[in-house]
Amino acid sequence: MAEAFSSLVDAFRNVGVSRAYGEPVQLGGEELIPVALVSFGFGGGSAPASDDAPAGAGGGGGGFVLPLGVYAPGKGGGTVFRPNPIAVLMGLVPVVCAVGLSLRGILHGRR
Repeated sequence: MAEAFSSLVDAFRNVGVSRAYGEPVQLGGEELIPVALVSFGFGGGSAPASDDAPAGAGGGGGGFVLPLGVYAPGKGGGTVFRPNPIAVLMGLVPVVCAVGLSLRGILHGRR
């Protein structure tokens, strides 16, 4: 089990800020820095042997990357963030659902 955990740690060692902010890319004469939301997780477990089942162990992991937008040169020499509209909409779905359920609960409680 220790070997499996060690290999998972090695696999996720390079995940972090370097994954959220990508290497600068030249596109259309502009230098763009991609920005993403990076999330990952992993876990494992084991069970001792019993009368009706043998001992067992297992684990797994997963993650996702959501491209949020890019940092690009703005007017006047500054840098501006240009959001990815599809990612913004996807990110707002849980917020809208939570607000809707909260309002429903509040209105239902007032009856």
